[in-house]
Amino acid sequence: MKDVDDKFYERADAHISLSNQQVSAEVSAGKVSASAMYSVARFNAWLSARSWNNQQEMAAAKEEAINYFTKEFRMMLEENVDDYIANFDRYMQVNEQKES
Repeated sequence: MKDVDDKFYERADAHISLSNQQVSAEVSAGKVSASAMYSVARFNAWLSARSWNNQQEMAAAKEEAINYFTKEFRMMLEENVDDYIANFDRYMQVNEQKES
């Protein structure tokens, strides 16, 4: 990632840690992921709303905002999927699981 501040990854890790804590026998990782994506979408809608003076301005910029956030999410997701592909055995502890 480019143009990130010193605390960028620390904040991201805090969100990841919270998500990991929410996964349990009763709540699947998929459900936690859905909640996390919803919270980010809600936060970004609020962030976008802060940029405008009224409902009409926000409505006029809706597509631009959605395109921006979608593009950024896709870029971040691709970067992280590529990282998992490159480090699959280490991240997923494949060798340890096969030995069990």
